[in-house]
Amino acid sequence: MKKTTKYLVQAAVIAALYAVLTHLQNLLLPGSATWAIQMRMSEALCVLAFFTPAAVPGLTIGCLLFNITFAAALPLDFVVGSAATLIAAEGMWLTRKVTVKDYPLLGMLMPAIANAILVGWELTVYIGGGFVLNAVYVAIGEAVVLLVLGTALYWAIKKRGLDQKLFAC
Repeated sequence: MKKTTKYLVQAAVIAALYAVLTHLQNLLLPGSATWAIQMRMSEALCVLAFFTPAAVPGLTIGCLLFNITFAAALPLDFVVGSAATLIAAEGMWLTRKVTVKDYPLLGMLMPAIANAILVGWELTVYIGGGFVLNAVYVAIGEAVVLLVLGTALYWAIKKRGLDQKLFAC
């Protein structure tokens, strides 16, 4: 398969998975993927950015698709939420080789940092409550998802050799 085709397919599949998983979670646990204290389980897919650069646009588009198709999403979230995902995924791709005992700890924290700043600011604009409080809530949700589910997904991909089977050039 041509490299460009593989890249596009990977990005599209990641985008679809992110959007569908977030909608499913919101259907099963209303509000758990959309408010200040949120834990989007689909954010665990961010670890795919350690394995393929296609995850950067894939995650960004997936986030944008969810935000556009979720009736309660606010217009600013289309831009700010998607930008936070873009920055986090790009940061993960860029820091993928920075590891502590083969674990990309810095990269795992990128979504918590980017979302805390951008989504924390956005929530302050929309609902008030103070930037620091909103940023802390967002960071906690992101960190828990990435450090628990993301870590499990990361090691599952590595231990089964899926990083080479699915993402090698």
